[in-house]
Amino acid sequence: MLIPAGKSARMTAVIVLLASAAVYAQDASYPIKPVRIVSNAAGGGSDFVARLIAPKLSEALGQQFVIDNRGAISAEIVARSAPDGYTLHANGPPLWVTPLLRPAPYDAVKDFAPIIMAVSTPSILCVHPLLPVKSVRDLIALAKARPGQLNYAAGTIGAAPHMAAELFKSMAGVDIVRVPYKGSGPALVGLITGEAQIMFPAASGIEYIKQGKIRALAVGSHERSPLLPGIATIAESGVPGYESASPQGLFAPAKTPSAIIARLNQEVARILTAPELKERLFSTGVQVIASSPEAFGAAIRADIARTSKLIKTAGIKTE
Repeated sequence: MLIPAGKSARMTAVIVLLASAAVYAQDASYPIKPVRIVSNAAGGGSDFVARLIAPKLSEALGQQFVIDNRGAISAEIVARSAPDGYTLHANGPPLWVTPLLRPAPYDAVKDFAPIIMAVSTPSILCVHPLLPVKSVRDLIALAKARPGQLNYAAGTIGAAPHMAAELFKSMAGVDIVRVPYKGSGPALVGLITGEAQIMFPAASGIEYIKQGKIRALAVGSHERSPLLPGIATIAESGVPGYESASPQGLFAPAKTPSAIIARLNQEVARILTAPELKERLFSTGVQVIASSPEAFGAAIRADIARTSKLIKTAGIKTE
C-alpha cells in the first residue's frame, strides 16, 4: 500500500520523536545496572582518585561503580566498549601521550569523550639541597655555565617527570642529562640521595620538600599552586610560557549520550568539591579541579599539540 507523501512525512516525524523520547528516557534513568570504571595499575594517581569517587557515585546513583584494573590495555578496552555509560575510564596524560610515542590501538581524541578533569598536580622543579642554586634563574645560569654536567632523574619515557624536564630543557635552552630509573619512585630516591641533581616530581615530592630532603625552586602550573604556597611558577621565574601538570580524570567511549556525560560530570563534581573529600585529596598533594567536559577536552587537545612539538624538536624516542 502506498502512503501519501504528506502522511509519510508525518509518520516519519512521529517515529523520530518516539525514538528520541526513548533515548531520553533511557538517559534520564541512567544507570540501571552496575558501571565499570577501567583503570591502569592499582595505586596509580587516576586509580586512587577513581577509588575515592566510586563508592560515593554508587550511593548517589543507586548502582555499583566497580573499579577494574586492566593495566596497559585499559584504554583499548574502553575505546572498544559500547557508548552507553556503563564502561568508563580513569586516566591522565598517559592516555594521550602514549600514542604520540608509539603506535596505540586507539585515538585519544576520537575514541573518548571527556567527562571531567577531576584533579591536577603541577610538576615541581626540585633540586638536591647541596646543588648551589636557590632559584630557577640560578639553575639556568649554572646549567649554561656547565653544559652537559648537570643531570635530572626520570623514570618512564613520556611520563610526567620526563616530559617536564625535557620541556624545561627546550624552553630554558639548557643542556642537562637524563639519568634513567625504572620508575618515578626510584628516580625520587635518586634525587634525595644525591645520585641525581634535578627532578620534576609531582605529588610524590611534596612531603620530601616539606621535610627539607629536596628543595623546590618552582611549580610548573599556570598559576601558583595552593599545594605549595609561596613557591613561584617556572613561567614567572625565568621561563615564560612554561606549563607542566598532571591532570587525572574520567572518560567514556566516544558517542556516549551527552545527557549521561552531563549527569556524571555533575555528580562527580559534587563529590569532589565536598569539603571532606577535597581536603583528603589536598592532603595527598593533589588539587581538585572538577572541570566541565568541554574544558577537559580543550586542555587535552592543547597538551597534545604542545607535547607533539616537544617530542619532535627534542627527538624523544622510546627505548
